Order: sequence, then C-alpha cells, then structure tokens
Amino acid sequence: MNAPARPKKSFGQHFLHERRYIDRIVSVISPRADDFLVEIGPGEGALTFPLLAAAGKLTAIELDTDLIPNLEAKAAAIGELSIVHADVLKVDFTAMAQRAGVSRLRVAGNLPYYISSPILFHCVDHAAAIADMHFMLQKEVVDRMAAEPGSKVYGRLSVMLQLACRVEPLFDVPPGAFRPPPKVDSSVVRLVPLPAEARHDANPARLHAVVKAAFAQRRKTLGNALRQVMDADAIRSAGIDPKDRAEVLAPMDFVALAKVQDT
Repeated sequence: MNAPARPKKSFGQHFLHERRYIDRIVSVISPRADDFLVEIGPGEGALTFPLLAAAGKLTAIELDTDLIPNLEAKAAAIGELSIVHADVLKVDFTAMAQRAGVSRLRVAGNLPYYISSPILFHCVDHAAAIADMHFMLQKEVVDRMAAEPGSKVYGRLSVMLQLACRVEPLFDVPPGAFRPPPKVDSSVVRLVPLPAEARHDANPARLHAVVKAAFAQRRKTLGNALRQVMDADAIRSAGIDPKDRAEVLAPMDFVALAKVQDT
C-alpha cells in the first residue's frame, strides 16, 4: 500500500480526507452515468474515486506528476479515468467538450486557494460548454462570489460571476477535514451557467475594463473611478448617478455602463 502523498506548498495542496464531507460533496454533485465529469486537481483521489464509481468515467486535470501514477493504479478497478497532465488555466474546456462529442461538461474540484479566482474566470470563459460546477473554495471567496450589492465584500468577482452564473453556496467545511489543515474555513459552492437567453450582450473586454476600473478604488465615486473609461455624461446616459460608488450597482448596471461605450 502506497504511503499518503506529501502535500506540496508550491501547489497549494490541502488534501480532503474526512469521509462525511466527501460523501456530502458527491451527493450534491449527484453524478450520473451519462455525465462527462471533469475534476480539477484530484490530489489523492478523495473525490475522484467516489465520482468515478458513480459515473463510470472521469477526466481529471492534474499538474503534479507525482500524484498521477497512484491515481491511475487505484482507478483501474473502479472505472475509466483519463488524466490530463496540465495547468488548468491552459485547458480549453470548450475544445474538450467538442472532442468528447458532448454539449456540456460537469466540472468539480477542490481548487488551490491561491489561484482560485483565475480558475473561476477561466471556467466562466468556457461557460457555454459547462453544465454546472461544484467547487471547494476558501469561504471568504465564496462569500464574495455570492455577495449582493451593498455588501462590504461585493466586488469584481461578485459581478463577473453573477453575470455568467447562478451562484449557490452549499455548505462550509472546517480546516480539520483536510491534510494539512488550511488556516481558513472552506465552503462548497455550485455554479450554474446562465442559459443563452439570460446572458448579457455587452462586449466582454469592455465589460471587464469597466468593472475592473469601478472597483479598483472602492471609495471613489463612479465619476472618478471610471474617469479613464468614460465621462460623467456617459455614466448618466446609462441611467446611473456618477456620484454612486461601484458597490451599490447591480451586476446588470455594469452591463449598461459597458454598452454605453458602443455609442
């Protein structure tokens, strides 16, 4: 029997080991045999093997080559495990779905906390090819993802994710459920990409620029924060007061601001 893998700090590894939380995550994912499941960062396989047993097949994206042989060996008696050795930020989920001949993937994972936001944005870029996502993240990040306008933690992450997905925090997971225990609480969140008819029609690059500038200095009014992007009259033309701050605007207000630039 192989010894447990030694978590690598450089990869932000914290391996989930407590069975009741593993079972709960698998339950909320509710994998089916016809799913094309993709797991980001399988680690020691705590989620991998139960998901594989339920669905019969699974694609896992793993950067740490030291973990791959053990995953492949253990999976052999459970189901069909395909491991993609890659940085998830370089994985084209849309192309993956096309190659597999499926309309949409189901994505899950215990994400490395130090690069969780880039991974989330990367997945959102491929939202049209994803049916849903279930992620373990730092609780503070999940709180920001689901925050409403007016909240102290409402910001760029909240706006960009809510414009692309329905964000549903599910439950918290304590540090002791991991090896080694992280210094923060964790949460499991479900993201369901919005249907095509509910998605915004603003230019993505323009929207990103507006949201980024608006929240760059939260205490500034929009008139000041967006000065390099648009003037006060343009802000007013979107039906928004230049004296407001970004934190009070609903996500669709940023779409309105982004679309003003098209005029």
